[in-house]
Amino acid sequence: MTPRLPYTQLAPAVFQALVQLEKATHALGLDEGLTELVRIRASQLNGCGYCLDLHSTNALKQGLTPRQVMALGAWREAGDLFSRAERAVLRLTDAVTLLPQQGVPDDVLAEMRLYWTDTQIVQWTLAIITINAWNRMGVTAGLHPTA
Repeated sequence: MTPRLPYTQLAPAVFQALVQLEKATHALGLDEGLTELVRIRASQLNGCGYCLDLHSTNALKQGLTPRQVMALGAWREAGDLFSRAERAVLRLTDAVTLLPQQGVPDDVLAEMRLYWTDTQIVQWTLAIITINAWNRMGVTAGLHPTA
């Protein structure tokens, strides 16, 4: 697949900085399965088919169930498929990804604090910001999954 905008060629230093951000986010030590759910959820909201394909595959490799991956688009209605702590992270993912529409309400952070420390909340926020950057680049570049 040839992207309509080859970021790696036109802005290699910035692209490499994004790669380094990804590596730094990974080094935070967040749960990889939940991190994949965050990546999938943000990708759903941003309409990034390439990232949806990539991270859905990765989520299954991390041990998430097909039911969790398939139900993620309706996580609020998915009952016990997601724990309360996972739902808090998914709610933060929605708020950060949809920032222009709704901001990040105080009750979202209050819910996060029931399950996560402030340091972990910052870490989850950085993970969400990172996938949003990749999504925006992928959608703008016209990346699509290959068959």
